[in-house]
Amino acid sequence: MSDTSQRPKAAVAGIDVGGTFTDLVALDAEGAIKLAKVPSTLQNQAHGVLNALAAADCKPSELSLIVHGTTTTTNALLERNLARTGLITTAGFRDVLELGRRTRPQAYGMHGRFVPLIPRDLRLEVAERMDSDGNVLVPLDKTALRAAARQLRDAGCEAIVVHFLHAYANPRHELEAIAELQTLWPNDHITAGHQVLSENREYERGVTATVNACVQPLLQRYVQSLSDTLATQGYPGDLLVMNGNGGMVSARHVAKEAAKTVMSGPASGVMAAAYTARRAGIPNVITYDMGGTSTDVALIRDASPSVSNEIEVEYGMPIHVPMVDVRTVGAGGGSIARINSGGLLDIGPQSAGATPGPICYGLGGTDPTISDANMLLGRLDPKGVSASSGGTENKVQHIVETQIGKPLDLTATEAAAAILQVANTKMAGAIRMVSLSLGADPRDFALFAFGGAGPLHACALAKELNIPRVLVPARPGLTNALGCVVADLRHDFVQTINAPLQTLKPTQIAEIFTAQEAQGKHLISNENIPTTEIENHYSLDMQFVGQTHLLRVPLTKPTTSPEDLQALFEAVYRKRFHVDLNEVQAAVVNVNCSVIGRRETLDLGQLFDPHKRKTTLKDAQTRTRDVFFDTKWHPTPVYARDSLPETFTLIGPAIIEQLDTTIVVPPGDHVTPDHDGNLIITIAGAT
Repeated sequence: MSDTSQRPKAAVAGIDVGGTFTDLVALDAEGAIKLAKVPSTLQNQAHGVLNALAAADCKPSELSLIVHGTTTTTNALLERNLARTGLITTAGFRDVLELGRRTRPQAYGMHGRFVPLIPRDLRLEVAERMDSDGNVLVPLDKTALRAAARQLRDAGCEAIVVHFLHAYANPRHELEAIAELQTLWPNDHITAGHQVLSENREYERGVTATVNACVQPLLQRYVQSLSDTLATQGYPGDLLVMNGNGGMVSARHVAKEAAKTVMSGPASGVMAAAYTARRAGIPNVITYDMGGTSTDVALIRDASPSVSNEIEVEYGMPIHVPMVDVRTVGAGGGSIARINSGGLLDIGPQSAGATPGPICYGLGGTDPTISDANMLLGRLDPKGVSASSGGTENKVQHIVETQIGKPLDLTATEAAAAILQVANTKMAGAIRMVSLSLGADPRDFALFAFGGAGPLHACALAKELNIPRVLVPARPGLTNALGCVVADLRHDFVQTINAPLQTLKPTQIAEIFTAQEAQGKHLISNENIPTTEIENHYSLDMQFVGQTHLLRVPLTKPTTSPEDLQALFEAVYRKRFHVDLNEVQAAVVNVNCSVIGRRETLDLGQLFDPHKRKTTLKDAQTRTRDVFFDTKWHPTPVYARDSLPETFTLIGPAIIEQLDTTIVVPPGDHVTPDHDGNLIITIAGAT
């Protein structure tokens, strides 16, 4: 048995792997904090995780818990670097994954390309059939099933998925198929569609199950390798992995439902934002996470992130498991600026990444990026971002002027300002999309700015969108890692019943909720992670009879009469569409339950060292430099954030620098801190 007498009590590390950097935040009960930001190692993310631990001098043997946000599955899907997978499905339905819905890659054109996750020769059919009520029409042909499995195995498939029609109504045939496959398939990478998603719509259910099967072997190998390496370094605990729903699950179980880890990284940042905003007394925020590669935005109402069951990672890839509703645009600090074929300035989605990175990094980059524009305009300190000993300002200025300025007849400064304007417009569009599409007015929210580049642009975006306040957390560039530290255990369940309200049995919905609660509590108990309480959140996906689209109806209790459900749905419909349809009967499509194991709360005040604080703003000022705002240069004081007094009022222009980000405060904006050290910026002129 290892000696734990010297181990800090409840030392917890959160590690998030992003497209450019891997971030670490480690905290213990005595208030000690360790931070790290190292380049991501995308070929093997485990190396970046271990490098972050080493950079923070954080010994695995001294940690009681490691929580990890990973992009393993997301990257595998986007890059189509997937395990070879076979599909066995109902006779006549092998092409469901390819037919999809009546959509096209380009909504207003005939161009585009769609490649199914599993090629047609690896999609095989067997005789079986259920009807939509779960009645057996054709028994499962087990002989054909075994033959199909052997054919896929011999074709080199590493994983297999079983997707039968109407298995959500009666999973009997899928269960029989799994039992047969377990006797002849060479590994455990067997996915039954209903076990990942028990909802109607065979295309979405099939794609979700297929995603799970395609990434399962990759995720299993990754977490097993990382867990084994941590164990050899003395880590005594269980590695937890963030899911896309904002909860976390043990690495021992995560690969079974690998599809749920898609959007793991962005979800961790949203959970940290919800936690921080709730403590700050600002429960309604729009999160704005700008990193090196992309920008993620999400909506948080009443300190609760919006969760969607209908995320589409890319065209033709809907993943219908509950995930934090995050919208992404290809605009990050490393996004490349260029003149497109139409002669217009465009930004991204191509990125300079971590290697070679923006020109200003001094690592050999030659393409102008958003970060380079920020440096040219005085917003970033050239010495603070460059890895080389020589200055990079002249190189950045020359390339921006040559590649962007001359084609547009602009100076280098004007070209840099144009790059930021185009980037801000693109990101503002994403914020409008995530808010207005959900019936929310951005003016009713605060903008929660994080990511390494988010605070550079937040005030300009808030002014563009007429958002009155910006909240900048203590460690913006490490917020996703902090989300891993504060996240709760969470399991989401969906069961399709697809029936009009008046046809439901009196106890039918309550019985489903009871079963979902029991399953969730069982899974949380198996995690062996201390929790303070278990919460159950109930909701129904409903629609008027004859409609297609669903609305989520939250419930305060698991038992509600049909009359109350009708009224609740009508109220949600009215709020969303401002229309009353009282004469139309409602139907319940899905019964949803989220079981959440709350962990102990964290004092965010630990994220600052009180000994570094100064007593006055003047003492916290490090220098003054010229910064370009609007159309002219302004002499601008630069402050060290760790040195800012506990209470102060600051009026822009100002630059506030810290280890993980730079905060830009335009002229006229007001900055004050709160009790956790968050910065609250009031935007001048916002109404």
